[in-house]
Amino acid sequence: MSHDAVPATETVRPEWAAIDQLPTVELLHLMNAEDRSVPATVAGELERIAAVVDAVAARMARGGRLVYAGAGTAGRLGVLDAVECPPTFGTDPELVVGLIAGGRSAVTAAAEGAEDRTDLAEADVAALRLTPADTLVGISASGRTPYALAAVRAARAAGALTVGLACNRHSALAAAAELGIEVEVGPEVLAGSTRLKAGTAQKLVLNLLSTAVMVRLGRTYGNLMVDLRATNDKLRDRARRIVAEATGADAGAVDRALTATDGRAKDAILTLLADVDAPTAAHLLKASNGRLRDALRGAAQA
Repeated sequence: MSHDAVPATETVRPEWAAIDQLPTVELLHLMNAEDRSVPATVAGELERIAAVVDAVAARMARGGRLVYAGAGTAGRLGVLDAVECPPTFGTDPELVVGLIAGGRSAVTAAAEGAEDRTDLAEADVAALRLTPADTLVGISASGRTPYALAAVRAARAAGALTVGLACNRHSALAAAAELGIEVEVGPEVLAGSTRLKAGTAQKLVLNLLSTAVMVRLGRTYGNLMVDLRATNDKLRDRARRIVAEATGADAGAVDRALTATDGRAKDAILTLLADVDAPTAAHLLKASNGRLRDALRGAAQA
């Protein structure tokens, strides 16, 4: 896409010019019909997403980080995905990082001018001291946001793996990165409002990316969130259900196991399934890089 070409996400559809005159329910039907096209469009990029997942997981297994960088809605979605990883997968807050043009205040207050500041992107990336084990995913609906482009270029210069996630084909962002994901969602019902279909597409891709990476890293057991951090009553109840589901143990045994392992569901499951004490479970998991299935095999062979 040339710099002067209008991205498909910015295109005005003449047949939607009178949406402000539609009855509310008809307006909502129109928007919903457009939304339904997004998952199918994402499905067309699954092979590319899978390649990114495997590349990121291989690097994170060596201690690398996953970094998202974007402006506006794209930046906020990256921050959202990053901050949800610690409670869901028990990751260190520094393992998955979200960079947004304008800094943290831009998460809750618009900082539209910041998206043009390539110097901010370069400084934000430099502060992370990226290495070849790290991955940076630039996110931009148009695929040409200066902040996202500069972040990708700076990360690539630092030796990190770079990924460009855009919602237009032949984007500058995908071209600047080593790996590209381009989910072409087309024009928005509200012309140029890329918080709509483009935002939905980006959210779906980030869901796929981070979740599949964590599965590959052994931070789940089957479809159970065994590495979740039980930091409130809801999550403590969820931890009990997870341990019960994984082991078939009764409520009393589950509570005792969780108490012995300081609330760590993965450790509790191992104590129950392998009939070992909490210190032994911790040792087995450490030796297995946190992979519960491997720890169970190790316990069986001991």
